[in-house]
Amino acid sequence: MEYNHRETEQKWQRFWDENQTYRTDISPNKPKYYVLDMFPYPSGAGLHVGHPLGYIASDIVSRYKRLKGFNVLHPMGFDSFGLPAEQYAIQTGQHPAVTTEQNIARYIEQLKNIGFSYDWSREVRTSDPAYYKWTQWIFMELFRSWYNKDTDRAEPIETLLEKFATNGTTDVNAVCDEDTPTFTAAEWNAMSKRESYEITLKYRLTYLADAVVNWCPALGTVLANDEVKDGVSERGGYPVEQKLMRQWMMRITAYADRLLTGLDTIDWSESLKEQQRNWIGKSVGASVKFPLVKEERRKGGEEERNLDAVSPSSFIEVFTTRVDTIYGVTFMVLAPEHELVPQLTTPEQRAAVEAYVNAAKMRSERDRMADTKTVSGVFTGSYCINPLSGEKVPIWLADYVLAGYGTGAVMAVPSGDQRDWTFATHFGLPIVQILDTQKDLDKQADNTKEGHYINSGIINGMTYQEATQTLIAWLEERGLGKGKVNYRMRDAVFSRQRYWGEPVPVYFKADPDGKVLPYLIDESDLPLELPAVDKYLPTETGEPPLGRAEGWRYHPKGKANTSPSPETGEGRGEGYEYELSTMPGWAGSSWYWYRYMDPKNETSFASKESINYWRNVDLYIGGTEHATGHLLYSRFWNKFLKDRGYVPEEEPFKKLINQGMIQGRSNFVYRVKGTGVEGTAPVFVSQSLLDGRDVTPLHVDVNIVENDVLDVDAFQRSRPDLAEGATFELDGDKYIVGAEVEKMSKSKFNVVNPDMIVEKYGADVLRLYEMFLGPLEQAKPWNTNGIDGTFRFIRKFWRLFYGENSDGSDKWLVTDEEPTPAELKILHKTIKKTQDDIENYSFNTTVSAFMVCVNELTALKCHKRAILQDLVLILSPFAPHITEELWAALGNEPGTVSKASFPTFNPAYLVEDAFDYPIQINGKVRTTISFAIDRAASDIEKEVLANEVVQKWLEGKQPKKIVVVPKRIVNVVV
Repeated sequence: MEYNHRETEQKWQRFWDENQTYRTDISPNKPKYYVLDMFPYPSGAGLHVGHPLGYIASDIVSRYKRLKGFNVLHPMGFDSFGLPAEQYAIQTGQHPAVTTEQNIARYIEQLKNIGFSYDWSREVRTSDPAYYKWTQWIFMELFRSWYNKDTDRAEPIETLLEKFATNGTTDVNAVCDEDTPTFTAAEWNAMSKRESYEITLKYRLTYLADAVVNWCPALGTVLANDEVKDGVSERGGYPVEQKLMRQWMMRITAYADRLLTGLDTIDWSESLKEQQRNWIGKSVGASVKFPLVKEERRKGGEEERNLDAVSPSSFIEVFTTRVDTIYGVTFMVLAPEHELVPQLTTPEQRAAVEAYVNAAKMRSERDRMADTKTVSGVFTGSYCINPLSGEKVPIWLADYVLAGYGTGAVMAVPSGDQRDWTFATHFGLPIVQILDTQKDLDKQADNTKEGHYINSGIINGMTYQEATQTLIAWLEERGLGKGKVNYRMRDAVFSRQRYWGEPVPVYFKADPDGKVLPYLIDESDLPLELPAVDKYLPTETGEPPLGRAEGWRYHPKGKANTSPSPETGEGRGEGYEYELSTMPGWAGSSWYWYRYMDPKNETSFASKESINYWRNVDLYIGGTEHATGHLLYSRFWNKFLKDRGYVPEEEPFKKLINQGMIQGRSNFVYRVKGTGVEGTAPVFVSQSLLDGRDVTPLHVDVNIVENDVLDVDAFQRSRPDLAEGATFELDGDKYIVGAEVEKMSKSKFNVVNPDMIVEKYGADVLRLYEMFLGPLEQAKPWNTNGIDGTFRFIRKFWRLFYGENSDGSDKWLVTDEEPTPAELKILHKTIKKTQDDIENYSFNTTVSAFMVCVNELTALKCHKRAILQDLVLILSPFAPHITEELWAALGNEPGTVSKASFPTFNPAYLVEDAFDYPIQINGKVRTTISFAIDRAASDIEKEVLANEVVQKWLEGKQPKKIVVVPKRIVNVVV
């Protein structure tokens, strides 16, 4: 009679594996539904109970959609390149592939234990050469493409070359480098092959450039913004500095406007969309050039700055959304990393500037942007000219300006911008009123656009709109500026100085004059696999770890590109040097959903047939932490692949749900202060006996606590460092621990392993309980104490099917009797609730509905097949193991519950034909009597008075009156 979850769950997991129950193929006669989880990085710690939350939700939807007749693609794979495996390799010398393989095996074991309906035949791993061959291929396609603003899409580079050959740059409207030259068709056609190739590098969607990056010297690599916390690396806590380095870049800014407008077409949360909008940061304004002042006097000496390097026509360019405030500029602020800083720094200021620049390097961009209270800066000693007023403007450095945002320079208007006002006030710089409506400028900035301009030259007396148009026209006429749309988002850095990542399929070749340019390897040479290295550290000369690979050089096919090997005198020689950086962590995750569609394809990243069938992801579940990383880059790559004709959809993920975090419930023991130190034995007091005693709370492993009672022996065995020779002051015979909700982490000893929950309670209980904890999108604390209710529910559900004979053997209770209206009502109410809730992703309320349903059927002693078979089906997405077992027990073909159809809701069963009236006598309910809905009030009165229970309470007295409230209550007043 008792349900054996261990035996049942292992049985069906083996069955699903052996029979490939969830294998998915293209089925043109069925509608498709693609459900995807953000695939995990396989860490050595494995899963804790917080990780499966989103996976359980997506699995419920997948199983439900199958029952609704959809052909469901529900795959799983691993984002298996990553810094942790590389750090472990550095410490141990073990190849990252070995660690990664072990971790993946552990993850797969844990995932299968929870009973997910993944099609494991489609598993992908980003570190598999068969996979990253296509990551490299997409990189090559980006390199072979340019962005045509006229067609608003990426095109093959050949279409750009055709334009050059015909009309030069005349009719080219492209996203390209700022310093891209113009030329005629004749000049283009006269260029050498090398010269024309070099020109194209300024247009390609992936390119080399100097960029300010998060450089971590201890790790020897560039880090992404989300890998830096509070100025140190998230992994290891090493200092991170801002550094200008030669990097591969992705021209994501070409897609800025499409990334913005595309947000209006997808079903994502508004908060996440807003994060992306803010990150992209579209603003309309003007670009303005401030000419530099050339200093005529020279003092001489080697340390003297070389202002000859700054020609009289040189300028600082700024972007501003308030060009109307240009007459209020009283100083210029550059980012400490700005390329002109060394040239603009005077000898007198050099020491102060260098100290400031070095200090700024040690602060992350996030810190600098977030810190609005600290005022810091340094004067360079140089000036520029306000192009409108002609006045000299001092040039300062301040770390609130970032080199990678805009031009790395800000025209400071302290009367209209609070940060500029604070800076000016701190350093005693002028504050000029520019609008007659500005108020209290001695106290704060006033950024109003109302009123008329004063102290503003050619725009005096104008309004905001008039002034803006006038100034832009004036600047454009003189070549000193232009109207411009700007974006806060920068092109994405696409290099990491690591070993464990995708090699970039590029080699470098020097020209006769010594200039080195990048070239793509031949497509037939893909994948370019990671070479063996002796260590996973940078070389002694500072090159990335790939610089350690011996003989790792590129030989273009059929070309003796260098002299023969000096050792043998034979062969094609040493070859060309490969790119030594690897791709960033987001490369492999920016297209992986397509590989799931056709994971074994060797001739393309996925076949046209499979892409045109599955198209894009219908439901994507994952964390909000990827809002401005993975989710943005994925949309960028998807749009690019569509432009080039490889995929049909503009957006990769139709609907996105961000699951909330499951927090840990930490437990504490309380050590009396002064004990456990200097040789004294520790004394631990039960939480229930503290009563103001001076104690130190210490985290204790939650896995040795049950219902807030500590297993004292287990504590002493597991933490001899804390509990050796300890005395425990107990509450009776129990030590009661304290509790607090915190983030689940090993350091807090509050990590709950799902394997332990599955072993003790079962995977179905784990799945139901995680859904029952609360709404999917909200954070909620894990509390193992609460799982007993779900555990009891599963057993209560089982007892609708099985009882116990007098000899103790199992008794099959299910009958073929016709169900009653009350039973059909309970069932169909639950069918409707389940269907509605899953469609709305309200899984917690569905679990509640199941519990109510089973309680009601148990009360009615319902064991009827017509009710229970449908109940099995609607519960199967949540609890697949027990329902497979009962489905087969009901006489269906084993393992086919997922191939059945979701029961059809019949609203007729919910129509009320009778109502149970509570019968009150002098205000107190004494009994309940059922009457037909359309029964007349006079008939109800007669039957109530004739009822035995009512007669008993009347004690022979005649009632003064009887009040019948239809479908509410009957009140007898004596």
